[in-house]
Amino acid sequence: MSYLPILPVLLPAGLGALILLLLGGRPGAQRLVSLAGTAAILGLGLQLLAMAGQGQILVYRLGNWAAPFGIVLMLDRLAALMLVLTGVLALAVLAYAIGSGWDRRGAHFHTLWQFQLMGLNGAFLTGDAFNLFVFFEVLLIVSYGLMIHGAGTMRLRAGVQYIAYNLAGSTLFLAALGVLYAATGTLNMADMAARVAQMPPGQGGLVGLGAVLLMLVFALKAALVPMHFWLPATYANAPGPVAALFAIMTKVGVYGIIRSATLIFPDMALLPALLLPAAGLTLIVGQTGLLGARSLGRMAAFAALGSVGTLMLAVAQLTPQALAAGLYYLLHSTLAAGALFLAADMILTRRAEAWLRPGAALPGGLAVLYFLLAIAVTGMPPLSGFLGKLLILQASWQSPAMVWIWVAVLASSLLAICGMARAGSVLFWASRGAPLPVARGPAPALARAGIGLLVAALIALTVFAAPALRLAEATAAQLMTPSAYVAAVLQGQEGVK
Repeated sequence: MSYLPILPVLLPAGLGALILLLLGGRPGAQRLVSLAGTAAILGLGLQLLAMAGQGQILVYRLGNWAAPFGIVLMLDRLAALMLVLTGVLALAVLAYAIGSGWDRRGAHFHTLWQFQLMGLNGAFLTGDAFNLFVFFEVLLIVSYGLMIHGAGTMRLRAGVQYIAYNLAGSTLFLAALGVLYAATGTLNMADMAARVAQMPPGQGGLVGLGAVLLMLVFALKAALVPMHFWLPATYANAPGPVAALFAIMTKVGVYGIIRSATLIFPDMALLPALLLPAAGLTLIVGQTGLLGARSLGRMAAFAALGSVGTLMLAVAQLTPQALAAGLYYLLHSTLAAGALFLAADMILTRRAEAWLRPGAALPGGLAVLYFLLAIAVTGMPPLSGFLGKLLILQASWQSPAMVWIWVAVLASSLLAICGMARAGSVLFWASRGAPLPVARGPAPALARAGIGLLVAALIALTVFAAPALRLAEATAAQLMTPSAYVAAVLQGQEGVK
């Protein structure tokens, strides 16, 4: 049994406790430990991706207890891919937070940061549905602390709204788990998949109810329409680096949908019928909101919402080609949304206001950065957003809803282009006032390096699109053959308790 799969959970948990208990009042040491630890988490994720890329499915049994009675952590290609994506985003955003001084605007930033990484990594690795709920709760509690970091009336109000919606989702999650346990007698996801597959026809009514409830929970976490109301205000009012990290939060909900739909409920035809319309509406609402946004923060928030809709149009089809396209777009959309939130924060620090109206002149470097990110976010060539959308359109060619998917993607892309162009013209073309003095953070070069890392990752995803797509296709193929996952958990348990 390999011990590596538990390290992405243990490392940030230990670092968070270390920073809280031993490094209080020593900001320099906190920054160094947090940054080095986040880099180590990324390195560990890359190592695990290399192992999973060979087709291995690694199982870690806590306490060496046999499944399905003991808790298991599972590492396959999808989990490893999400670990690496989280590591890249977290390292870049943390560098920006330190360089801009955001981490010093409230207490315990680095402790909360590490515990957030623990929750994210745990959610991607767990093989137990109840422990997925536990890690979701860790994410909720810690993200609320990060959300109100730096205080402020609007931020606190948005934070209360955010936690209220997610607590309702947590209650629904428990109800879904109760229904599924009553129907199957287990909460281990591999064991549940095996039992659902063996159920006689006509006896799956309770399982269907549990599946729908579970999809509603994940749809809330992913901010799918009509359960998206918490996202615009939350992301728009969160501190810039926190909103950038939150770009991965909606992907936890998408991950939950992918994992449960391909592993536990692969034959449930009802799921695409529910998810496809919600994805299309999310895309339209997000890009329409981007077009009509009156502040830079809300524009970035609606752009993130629109990217979730585009991603879910691929995921909801539940075919190998569509899943591969969706996974490629998932990488792009997370990096692009994170970079856009950081760029918005850089612009806001120089304009001293969030409203999209002419104001102080901005430097040319910011204009170039905004132009690159506008291309990425709207899915224009030559960056990876264009390739991702092209792959999604190609994957939907045989779908019964092909016409509606193409119309939604193309029409919403036009809305996004108009919205980003409108905001750019106001910020960089119509603004003529004298530049405002900028209060620089402690390490502005580090802040620029953080956002530069995300832009570099987007360019790398474009240049190396072929190997990235091959990895996505291999991941999708593994997801569509869940028998290997089930066998890795339930078979070969010699020597366990």
